[in-house]
Amino acid sequence: MLPKDLTKDLKTRLKSINGQVEGIIRMLDKSDNPAQILNLFKAVNNGFEKAQHLLLDEVYRKTLAIKIAEALEACPGNCGQEEKIATIRNQFPNLNLYELTDKMKEMETIYEFLQTSKDKKI
Repeated sequence: MLPKDLTKDLKTRLKSINGQVEGIIRMLDKSDNPAQILNLFKAVNNGFEKAQHLLLDEVYRKTLAIKIAEALEACPGNCGQEEKIATIRNQFPNLNLYELTDKMKEMETIYEFLQTSKDKKI
């Protein structure tokens, strides 16, 4: 579930984008200046990109933080994955949006390995 403040922010951004799209439609009906229409298209694109990045950053960053915490909990010491977990944990604050998804996959693989190893010991 998305946090309410994020949902509110995304809705506000989308309402603004909607206003810009309506502005484009009005300009097209009037056959207004193409340069102004293009600027509004750019504003709409930028608005969508910012909203998308906000959503993805929020969701993926939190999910990766949880995966790191789970892996640390599953690997209290000598599990063979300490170095990988520590590396991702140290990189975490500086990861850009596109790196987050790769690191999430990597952490999921590590966590699955740890769970499989744990199950074999039991």
